[in-house]
Amino acid sequence: MPTTGTVVIGAGQAGLAASHCLAERGHDHVVLERGHVGERWLGTWDSLRLLTPNWINNLPGRPYRGTDPDGFAAAPAFARDLADYAESFGAPVLANTTVTRLHGRGDRFEVVTDDAGWRAANVVIATGWADRPAIPATARALAAGVHQAVASEYRNPGSLPPGGVLVVGASATGVQLADELHAAGRDVTIAVGGHTRMPRGYRGMDIYWWLDRLGTLSRTIDEVPDPALARREPSAQLVGTQDRRSIDLATLQARGVRLVGRLIAADGHRVRLAPDLPATTLTAELRMRRLLDRIDRHVDATGLTAEVGEAERPAHITPVHLVLDLDLRAAGIRTVVWATGHRRTYPWLRLPILDARGEIRQRRGHTPVPGVYVLGQRFQYRRDSSFIGGVGRDAHVVADHIAGRSRLTQETSHVQP
Repeated sequence: MPTTGTVVIGAGQAGLAASHCLAERGHDHVVLERGHVGERWLGTWDSLRLLTPNWINNLPGRPYRGTDPDGFAAAPAFARDLADYAESFGAPVLANTTVTRLHGRGDRFEVVTDDAGWRAANVVIATGWADRPAIPATARALAAGVHQAVASEYRNPGSLPPGGVLVVGASATGVQLADELHAAGRDVTIAVGGHTRMPRGYRGMDIYWWLDRLGTLSRTIDEVPDPALARREPSAQLVGTQDRRSIDLATLQARGVRLVGRLIAADGHRVRLAPDLPATTLTAELRMRRLLDRIDRHVDATGLTAEVGEAERPAHITPVHLVLDLDLRAAGIRTVVWATGHRRTYPWLRLPILDARGEIRQRRGHTPVPGVYVLGQRFQYRRDSSFIGGVGRDAHVVADHIAGRSRLTQETSHVQP
């Protein structure tokens, strides 16, 4: 079994950021990837674009230098960018290498793969925040004749059977799929749970420009009242398009998409829905208003009034009517798409670093086991820790610690008994 200083598991943006930072420090390492570089960005629906504008998607040693800073990269194009990034600094990536077990062996770790394995003093788990679809148990109670799909299996409207579609989930993925399916002529219903509403742009600037300017993206986990809740916050209802349009429940409803409450039970072709739609949409709207109020106060306080546009607020959402019981067959709904988020799974992990919910316990990337680190977690330290442009800061912290550990080990090994 070959030996290296550090094994990085995953060759997405987090794993490559770690590799670049380790390479800068002259630290020997290898990056193991079960597919290709940026694999997860290749397994998406055809029209997916990044939610963040190009100017913010910087990686260590790779600032954006393109000609469209305010644009939104298509997912396949971003995967190609990651492959080019890896090649630019000679990242030691072993593609098509699946990790099957990670465990301790004396003062080192063994990372066993389907090919062989590696022995290392350190391991960086960079498998990302989105691993496996979180499909609720309710799905098993639907009739066999109802086609079910998760967002990662969806490619385009033609990849689903003809007929109406029920999209379950109203975060970024859910609203984008509902919008695309409706535009393709499908009858679409969206079951709405907790969500984060914000406009694509406000007062002439992209919402991420404002979030960056307000310091929201750099807010740390120590500054939020409920860290667990912050890490479970739904992704914002946004879409990255060339026309920079907003997408939310108000725009969907105006186009003819039916809004219903949270799906709570199923029995064959019938589903039960919670009566919480008015409360859920109002909660999201109030949070959005507080953000826009902060922006307006910032504009007034900094004298930006002449530099930005007028304060035009998104439309208020008024549910047309409440639906508590939906007969899918009678409504012509043949497909249910689960856009209900993801869970992290680590079946190969044989180290005591998971909490009761199966999440990796960490503090600024350090897990409870010395020498084992994690990158790319939701709100790992800053709000943007899982963002493409935010993971680099955490990667530098982790790489510094690994380099320090390596120097300490070397110095200790040279001390004469």
